Amino acid sequence: MTTLKVRQIGNSLGVVLPKDVLSRLNLSEGDSLFVTETPDGAMRVTPYDPNFEVQMRVAREGMAAYRNTLRELAR
Repeated sequence: MTTLKVRQIGNSLGVVLPKDVLSRLNLSEGDSLFVTETPDGAMRVTPYDPNFEVQMRVAREGMAAYRNTLRELAR
């Protein structure tokens, strides 16, 4: 477990992530983090965009439904 402190950064509040946390999340300067609420009310911080995950699921379903058509178009 890592404890982070909320600090004033300019006119905003923020947290500074230690190098080991950045490494484990595979993050570098300029990357985005997403905060989502879990069903039990907890907050989850992740580098993965949950909206992108939904879009990919829909795309996979479409590709599966039109597999033969896509295969013919690829020729």
